[in-house]
Amino acid sequence: MLRSVFLLIFIAFAWPAWAIDPNLAVVQVEGKRFVAPDGRTLQLKGINLGNWLMPEGYMFKFERAKAPRQIEGAIERLVGPEPAQRFWRTYRETYVTEDDFAFIKSVGFNLVRIPLHYKLFMRGDRFEGEGYALLDRAIGWARAHGLYVVLDIHAAPGGQTGINHDDGPGYPLMFYVPAHRRTTVALWKHIAERYRNEPAILGYDLLNEPIAPYHDIAWLNPKLERFYREVTAAIRSVDPHRIIFLAGGQWSSTFDMFGRPWTNNLAYTFHSFWASTRRDSIQRHLNFAERYDVPLFIGETGELTDEWNEGFRTLLEQHGIGWSFWTYKNLDTPSTIVSITRPADWDHVVAVADRPPSRWADPLPIPRERLYDALGQYLEGTRFANGTIRWSYLKSLGLKSQP
Repeated sequence: MLRSVFLLIFIAFAWPAWAIDPNLAVVQVEGKRFVAPDGRTLQLKGINLGNWLMPEGYMFKFERAKAPRQIEGAIERLVGPEPAQRFWRTYRETYVTEDDFAFIKSVGFNLVRIPLHYKLFMRGDRFEGEGYALLDRAIGWARAHGLYVVLDIHAAPGGQTGINHDDGPGYPLMFYVPAHRRTTVALWKHIAERYRNEPAILGYDLLNEPIAPYHDIAWLNPKLERFYREVTAAIRSVDPHRIIFLAGGQWSSTFDMFGRPWTNNLAYTFHSFWASTRRDSIQRHLNFAERYDVPLFIGETGELTDEWNEGFRTLLEQHGIGWSFWTYKNLDTPSTIVSITRPADWDHVVAVADRPPSRWADPLPIPRERLYDALGQYLEGTRFANGTIRWSYLKSLGLKSQP
């Protein structure tokens, strides 16, 4: 009896609060399947929460202000520094809410993929930022409504793609600058440690669309798997059982730079937009999955017509490929789940946002108050209750097709 008491006291003091919950049940990989904790095969049917914690210019209808820092600069030029800060606080509070998670579950999705910008989670070399509270809340909503979550680093320190949507300098410097690489690895380890006991997390998508095809791919491609090995080891040191998603290079279009899987619970993710709806468009990925007996997941696809959605989604499901369409909410478009109504004067917002630097000091085309109003209308439009649901889009994904 006394020995048991001492053992309990030892556990209470020696077992750290962040230790892994031994009763945690998570999705696992078995061959080409994703397997739920109850043993059934899980067909992943997901939607991306794009533009929320990782803004992209085209989703504001901007042509020049494409990268997050350019979008932020444009909003500041439109309304001034303090109102711009208020805009972004409100934006992140309203763009995705529990209403959105409840709806996503109600129409038949079982997964959300959440793109992340590293700067919302770091201040200098400290793991601080508003992103944590926002992400904690979103994961809580996912858990409450029975949805899985895949976290995706869309913008890594220095940039991993070499294009506007990684918010880098136009070159994938994360692979060139050791400090950027170390920071990315450390951030993933911190995220994994934070959510190690979270049952809603299905896995970690390490890099979005690494290494654009017009960079030095002969030098860069061999470094991709090496980086994945390094960051996987860091994650597994604190969260050993979670699925790791490995994106291929050149817009996540090819796995040619990968060898045999080096550990368990690896899944391979690719992206494909506007491709053929016949098997030839995915055959190279099927060959890879067959060669190494690993599961496939398409992390981004869509943004075309309902007819194409249905054909491509059917193709994926016929071959056991999980999917996550892009994107859940967007401005004034039929190719999304929830469409935000285009505000009055939005064309003027776009015109000012897309000015070249040489014209930043030009007079505004309309009074600043009307630009304020347009941004306010946009924020109101991002609320779930004010959006237009594209039921035909949902039908094309084999989900609920009417209110």
